[in-house]
Amino acid sequence: MLLETEGLTKRFGGITAVDGVDFALEAGELCSIIGPNGAGKTTFFNLLTGVLEPSDGHIRFAPTAGDDTGQARAGTAGGDSALDITDASPNETALAGIHRSYQITNLFPTLSVLENVRVAAQAGRGNDSWMLWRNVRDFEDHYAEATGILERIGLATEAETVTQNLSHGEKRSLEIGVALAGDPDLLLLDEPTAGVSSEGVDEVVALIEDVAADHSVMLIEHNMEVVMDISDRIAVLHRGELIADGPPEDVQGDEAVQEAYLGGYGREESAGAAGDGRADGDTAADGGRRVSAGGDGP
Repeated sequence: MLLETEGLTKRFGGITAVDGVDFALEAGELCSIIGPNGAGKTTFFNLLTGVLEPSDGHIRFAPTAGDDTGQARAGTAGGDSALDITDASPNETALAGIHRSYQITNLFPTLSVLENVRVAAQAGRGNDSWMLWRNVRDFEDHYAEATGILERIGLATEAETVTQNLSHGEKRSLEIGVALAGDPDLLLLDEPTAGVSSEGVDEVVALIEDVAADHSVMLIEHNMEVVMDISDRIAVLHRGELIADGPPEDVQGDEAVQEAYLGGYGREESAGAAGDGRADGDTAADGGRRVSAGGDGP
């Protein structure tokens, strides 16, 4: 088991955002997390990556690399294949092998495309990550890694472009590239197609499928066509609870999921009327595609 949560809970005052979630992910899986806004999806990601501390429950992670340095930084004993990362910081979870992207583009806008990935590669390394007295050009391995990532994500020709000049879809791809730096065991993608044009969505989806060939991936996504096309598994959160978890066809036919979120998606030949399957109160759509990157709240 790569990742496991047991009774994972997060309370904000009188609101329970994530409620006793038992979840497990096998290495090599691509699992989509879906549910209406306010279901607790982003909060779940924030718990897994150390942004938030759980109110109750446990999180365990078993990186395939088994790096002793990563284990020590995650606060676990060397030689133990499963790390208890329940109380780990974002830096510790990243060093352990869990990287993520965010709902809202989170890049250095005035740096070049190459520098954004190079900084991430440098930060993801060991004790030499921030030797500020060395010329940054001495870090040839970081540049080599960054260059390879740009080739993979289709932005090699934009290496010297200032990041703020990229299209929104290109920025989304770059965010995935930044998350790939350091070769994580698990990649968490929070609404990777949000606000992307139809042409751009196809490119982002192709990139996710390519990345999933050699990384475990979890993604939060509202575009149900994307979810159904690329997922090995789908887990559904509603009011902080995990109400369904299984293959796409099983989840699509689940009555509780239909009532809580899908609203008839997949029950008719024409799914266009269902848009991207959002529940009432979700953000506006254009052609069935989510155009607002607003969070799902606590």
